[in-house]
Amino acid sequence: VQLQASGGGLVQSGGSLRLSCAASGTIIRIKDMGWYRQAPGKQRELVATISTGGSSNYHDSVKGRFTISRDNAKNTVHLQMNRLIPEDTAVYYCRADRVATAPQDYFGQIYWGKGTQVTVSS
Repeated sequence: VQLQASGGGLVQSGGSLRLSCAASGTIIRIKDMGWYRQAPGKQRELVATISTGGSSNYHDSVKGRFTISRDNAKNTVHLQMNRLIPEDTAVYYCRADRVATAPQDYFGQIYWGKGTQVTVSS
Protein backbone atom coordinates (compact mmCIF):
# COMPACT_ATOMS: atom_id res chain seq x y z
CA VAL A 1 0.00 0.00 0.00
CA GLN A 2 1.29 3.42 -0.93
CA LEU A 3 -0.05 6.88 -0.19
CA GLN A 4 0.73 9.64 -2.65
CA ALA A 5 0.12 13.19 -1.55
CA SER A 6 0.04 16.26 -3.73
CA GLY A 7 -1.03 19.89 -3.71
CA GLY A 8 1.43 21.63 -1.44
CA GLY A 9 3.15 24.86 -2.33
CA LEU A 10 3.79 28.48 -1.48
CA VAL A 11 0.88 30.80 -0.85
CA GLN A 12 0.36 34.22 0.69
CA SER A 13 -1.42 34.66 3.98
CA GLY A 14 -5.16 34.52 3.42
CA GLY A 15 -4.81 32.27 0.41
CA SER A 16 -5.97 28.72 -0.21
CA LEU A 17 -4.50 25.36 -1.09
CA ARG A 18 -6.02 21.94 -1.65
CA LEU A 19 -4.11 18.83 -0.66
CA SER A 20 -4.97 15.43 -2.08
CA CYS A 21 -3.82 11.95 -1.14
CA ALA A 22 -4.49 8.70 -2.96
CA ALA A 23 -3.97 5.25 -1.50
CA SER A 24 -3.02 2.52 -3.93
CA GLY A 25 -2.32 -1.18 -3.75
CA THR A 26 -4.38 -4.14 -2.61
CA ILE A 27 -6.88 -2.45 -0.31
CA ILE A 28 -10.00 -4.06 1.07
CA ARG A 29 -10.98 -1.20 3.34
CA ILE A 30 -9.58 1.82 5.17
CA LYS A 31 -11.10 2.90 8.44
CA ASP A 32 -9.89 6.45 8.91
CA MET A 33 -7.91 8.80 6.69
CA GLY A 34 -6.35 12.03 7.76
CA TRP A 35 -3.78 14.75 7.56
CA TYR A 36 -1.02 15.55 10.01
CA ARG A 37 1.62 18.26 9.90
CA GLN A 38 5.03 18.91 11.32
CA ALA A 39 6.58 22.35 11.53
CA PRO A 40 10.34 22.80 12.05
CA GLY A 41 11.31 22.06 15.62
CA LYS A 42 7.84 20.82 16.54
CA GLN A 43 6.18 17.46 16.93
CA ARG A 44 3.89 16.08 14.29
CA GLU A 45 0.29 17.00 15.06
CA LEU A 46 -3.12 15.97 13.86
CA VAL A 47 -4.76 18.41 11.47
CA ALA A 48 -7.92 16.58 10.49
CA THR A 49 -9.26 13.05 10.20
CA ILE A 50 -12.31 11.55 8.58
CA SER A 51 -13.93 8.17 9.06
CA THR A 52 -15.40 5.86 6.46
CA GLY A 53 -18.81 7.21 7.34
CA GLY A 54 -17.73 10.82 6.96
CA SER A 55 -17.32 11.84 10.59
CA SER A 56 -14.53 14.39 10.83
CA ASN A 57 -12.29 15.74 13.53
CA TYR A 58 -10.16 18.91 13.39
CA HIS A 59 -7.37 20.54 15.32
CA ASP A 60 -8.79 23.60 17.05
CA SER A 61 -6.48 25.93 15.15
CA VAL A 62 -7.92 24.94 11.75
CA LYS A 63 -11.61 24.69 12.58
CA GLY A 64 -13.64 26.86 10.26
CA ARG A 65 -10.74 27.23 7.81
CA PHE A 66 -9.93 23.68 6.70
CA THR A 67 -12.30 21.04 5.36
CA ILE A 68 -11.46 17.38 4.99
CA SER A 69 -13.28 15.16 2.52
CA ARG A 70 -12.98 11.61 1.31
CA ASP A 71 -13.90 9.40 -1.61
CA ASN A 72 -14.14 5.86 -0.29
CA ALA A 73 -14.48 4.31 -3.73
CA LYS A 74 -11.23 5.90 -4.88
CA ASN A 75 -9.41 5.66 -1.54
CA THR A 76 -8.63 9.34 -1.64
CA VAL A 77 -8.69 12.08 0.95
CA HIS A 78 -8.55 15.82 0.40
CA LEU A 79 -7.87 18.81 2.59
CA GLN A 80 -9.21 22.17 1.47
CA MET A 81 -7.26 24.84 3.32
CA ASN A 82 -8.67 28.36 3.27
CA ARG A 83 -7.58 31.57 5.01
CA LEU A 84 -4.11 30.19 5.47
CA ILE A 85 -1.82 31.87 7.99
CA PRO A 86 1.96 31.65 8.44
CA GLU A 87 1.44 29.33 11.41
CA ASP A 88 0.06 26.74 8.99
CA THR A 89 3.51 26.40 7.44
CA ALA A 90 4.63 22.79 7.81
CA VAL A 91 5.17 19.54 6.03
CA TYR A 92 1.78 17.88 5.67
CA TYR A 93 1.46 14.10 5.77
CA CYS A 94 -1.52 11.96 4.88
CA ARG A 95 -2.26 8.86 6.87
CA ALA A 96 -4.52 5.86 6.43
CA ASP A 97 -5.55 3.96 9.55
CA ARG A 98 -6.51 0.31 9.88
CA VAL A 99 -5.91 -0.48 6.26
CA ALA A 100 -7.00 -4.04 5.51
CA THR A 101 -5.31 -5.77 2.61
CA ALA A 102 -7.24 -9.04 2.99
CA PRO A 103 -10.82 -9.81 4.04
CA GLN A 104 -9.70 -11.46 7.28
CA ASP A 105 -7.36 -8.60 8.17
CA TYR A 106 -9.57 -7.28 10.96
CA PHE A 107 -7.13 -4.81 12.52
CA GLY A 108 -5.19 -3.55 9.53
CA GLN A 109 -2.13 -1.36 9.51
CA ILE A 110 -1.24 2.31 9.50
CA TYR A 111 0.31 3.81 6.40
CA TRP A 112 1.87 7.24 5.94
CA GLY A 113 2.46 9.15 2.77
CA LYS A 114 5.52 11.21 2.04
CA GLY A 115 5.04 14.76 3.17
CA THR A 116 4.17 17.73 1.04
CA GLN A 117 5.45 21.17 1.98
CA VAL A 118 3.01 23.98 2.64
CA THR A 119 4.53 27.43 3.09
CA VAL A 120 2.43 30.47 3.93
CA SER A 121 4.14 33.83 3.59
CA SER A 122 3.08 36.85 5.61
